[in-house]
Amino acid sequence: MNAIKVARRFIETDPANDAAKILARLVLALESERSFELVTLYELDYKSFQLAMDILKEWRLDRYYASKSKLFDLSMQISEMPN
Repeated sequence: MNAIKVARRFIETDPANDAAKILARLVLALESERSFELVTLYELDYKSFQLAMDILKEWRLDRYYASKSKLFDLSMQISEMPN
């Protein structure tokens, strides 16, 4: 199961949990491209810290694929333009 789904389930299960709150803030920072104090991750237990690292990895990979997809879409539009 991917980290983003695991995090969603973790946060849904116990939204008042301190680790869930930190993970939620991390996700919000990633989505909004705002800063996040990395030192906050050290407040997490090892399992939650590892989940945060996995979220970062997946987020980075998804962002790469989103950029690639946008480039492909733009290239298709350009190729369909009349000369």
